[in-house]
Amino acid sequence: MKPRVVPFGEGALLVELADEFQENVVGWARAIADNWETVLAFGPAVPAYTTALLRFDPLRLAPTEAERAAAELLARGEFITRAGNGPPRVIQVPTTYDGPDLAETAEGSQLSVDQLVALHAGREYTAYFLGFLPGFAYCGRLDPRIVAPRLARPRERVPAGSVAVADGQTAVYPLTSPGGWRLIGRTDLAMFDAGAAEPVRIRAGDRLRFVPR
Repeated sequence: MKPRVVPFGEGALLVELADEFQENVVGWARAIADNWETVLAFGPAVPAYTTALLRFDPLRLAPTEAERAAAELLARGEFITRAGNGPPRVIQVPTTYDGPDLAETAEGSQLSVDQLVALHAGREYTAYFLGFLPGFAYCGRLDPRIVAPRLARPRERVPAGSVAVADGQTAVYPLTSPGGWRLIGRTDLAMFDAGAAEPVRIRAGDRLRFVPR
């Protein structure tokens, strides 16, 4: 599909980049968000799987003007150029693989525990977008040999730092919360710190590597 800009409430626009998820769309969405915030100074912007949500203050900028600015940004193609500038950040996540769902997930994938750990830790993941909780990054793709549907009954309490998998993706729970992903490990690396200058450790477009310990 051709990228387009559509109104999204009184103070936001939605840039639709594709009909379905594609790896390169994540970089485009992040680049659009960065350009909107730093160059056009309307921010904040929120990238997602196939879209970027661009916010603006309707008291300072008319919706028609914001829509025109976003359309011009797309027409210039700067988001594609910027998406390819420089390597992404790579974040190492030291991980202890001892989660309560590790053995069951390995069995359901017809793998040994050691094989599942090797597959999970053996690739680099892209942070697609953040949602659900502050600092919760949806990352992928899992090796297809890891079969991990969500739990039929979510847990009422998942500890912060839990390393989890579900539906072809992996994530780290930044806060203690309910959750339905399968827990295969844990990390001491904080994903969210409300008192920090940058509270969220991972941004969309970052790369993650889980390092067994």
